[in-house]
Amino acid sequence: MSDVLLLDALVAAAVEAGRAAKHIYDGAFAVDTKADDSPVTAADQVAEEIILRRLQYHAPGIAVVAEEQVAAGHVPLLGAEFFLVDPLDGTREFIHKRGEFTVNIALIRGASPALGVVYAPASGQLFAANVATAHAVCATLDPHNPVVAGLAPIRVRAVPAAGVTAVASRSHRTAATDAYLARYTVAELKSVGSSLKFCMVAAGEADLYPRLGATMEWDTAAGHAVLVAAGGRVSGPDAQPLRYGKPQFRNPWFVASGGLVPHAVAA
Repeated sequence: MSDVLLLDALVAAAVEAGRAAKHIYDGAFAVDTKADDSPVTAADQVAEEIILRRLQYHAPGIAVVAEEQVAAGHVPLLGAEFFLVDPLDGTREFIHKRGEFTVNIALIRGASPALGVVYAPASGQLFAANVATAHAVCATLDPHNPVVAGLAPIRVRAVPAAGVTAVASRSHRTAATDAYLARYTVAELKSVGSSLKFCMVAAGEADLYPRLGATMEWDTAAGHAVLVAAGGRVSGPDAQPLRYGKPQFRNPWFVASGGLVPHAVAA
């Protein structure tokens, strides 16, 4: 399958999974706790099942690393290509009915994101990207219309003269993040949940997203793809692009940026 058709399949999977999660979000739901003390809901499970089923149909030869599967001890052998799936990024935002949760699907190729889809069911925002062709698009979908339409190109912006707009995690902001941001002229600081932070930088709505704390690869890969395809970057501790397929799928800290070269993070 070509990357064009595969990206279409990832979009369809994310939208179907997201709409199923939104149905649960709109009602009453229980919250359980996983072994690592992180919360999980039925929406995480249902969305992941939909995505796994669709990926098995469209790309049966490519391994899938999915958050809930890994939590249950199911870790596949990886090849040069594999999928990273977070069926519900921003579970805390989901639980507290803040709406800033997303469905994330990425194809990793050679340890780098190649394709990525981020879908925010509560707002209908959809972002999709093909890194090789530098093609990043977004749309706001009609929740009552199954057709994905209205996709428009997005691109990072030049930094405004008034200063940067920075985005930070709503649930995981740290003192180290605030200290890092103090090195910039920050015109506006927005607190946002989930991988939407990457997408805001990609769409030219923000300039900088530092994450000076732990994340997992499925948290970042899809948003990373969207941002890079839109002209941005995601740099790790060595000032090199964040890589995927690491032990236990754990990320170091990183800085995501649009039209600026970010400051180094002090050791």
